[in-house]
Amino acid sequence: MVKALAGRGHRVTFYEPNAYQRQEHRDIEPPPWAEVVVYEPSEQEADRLVRAAQSADLLIKTSGIGVLDDFFEGRIPAARTGGNRVIYWDVDAPVTIARLRSDRPGPLRATLPSFDLVLTYGGGDPVVRDYLKLGAKSCHPIYNGLDPETHHPVEMDGKYECDLGFLGNRLPDREQRVEGFFFRAAEVSPGLHLLLAGNGWADKPRPKNVSYLGHLPTALHNVFNCSARAVLNICRNSMAENGFSPATRVFEAAGAGACIITDDWVGIEQFFAPEQEILVARNGDEVAGLMEKLTPEQARNIGARARERALTQHTYAQRAVQFEAAVAEGGGRP
Repeated sequence: MVKALAGRGHRVTFYEPNAYQRQEHRDIEPPPWAEVVVYEPSEQEADRLVRAAQSADLLIKTSGIGVLDDFFEGRIPAARTGGNRVIYWDVDAPVTIARLRSDRPGPLRATLPSFDLVLTYGGGDPVVRDYLKLGAKSCHPIYNGLDPETHHPVEMDGKYECDLGFLGNRLPDREQRVEGFFFRAAEVSPGLHLLLAGNGWADKPRPKNVSYLGHLPTALHNVFNCSARAVLNICRNSMAENGFSPATRVFEAAGAGACIITDDWVGIEQFFAPEQEILVARNGDEVAGLMEKLTPEQARNIGARARERALTQHTYAQRAVQFEAAVAEGGGRP
């Protein structure tokens, strides 16, 4: 998204705390399309950066930084001047909204009305209504999307060849769904070869027909998606319950021309047409049933249609235009 905004002439400064060994696990080097500022996570340093950033047209607080979130939720709205706007960009709306409704909402419950605009990575109308009820002036979903320069078809590799692949880290609020969709499909169809990639699964008991790759760097996502007959998308619990929350990896897989099988959630048809551009399953048995009938030719055709849909409607270049429109509607200067 930042890259797409830079492509439209915006200058972006991205602030990253030096915490949780993030600098040792970067996916990319500092890019040409943004100025990256790595800072020590102290309130004194954070306050200095906020004051320095007040000259920008837009100050954006993203959710879930992991350090100093309470500080920024209280401090960013106070940085408004007559010449700038402040935005709260929520990358996990179900979690944030649940926190705001709890007895420990943090500073955001009080400062939310002071933000000029709330943007979310998903959630559709239900999340918009929730935010407006909580006091937000304006709320717009800006969904995940595709960068065609980084996610695209490549030659398949026998190392990653399989019937069904799942790429996802082991998360507490998704593990049960992975068991119910991915591992269950493996148990029901022992003749299938399934490939699992992502952090945290090494000590997880799994069926014999499931091979585990471990962590898969972003640079290998394309070959993973292009080498499987189909790839499986499994939402976290909160995202599945709220709907309208396609994960980044859905668009990455579509960009590679992969045939995607997704768990069922409200709003899928807004992004991809079921049966034509994406396959939908309600449980692992249905995943297995789809795989039994899915021929390589059908998989290629579904993947090609998904790629075409993603390129015409779901690129980050298009999301950047939507961002500009949302900011303009909220009174800012895109």
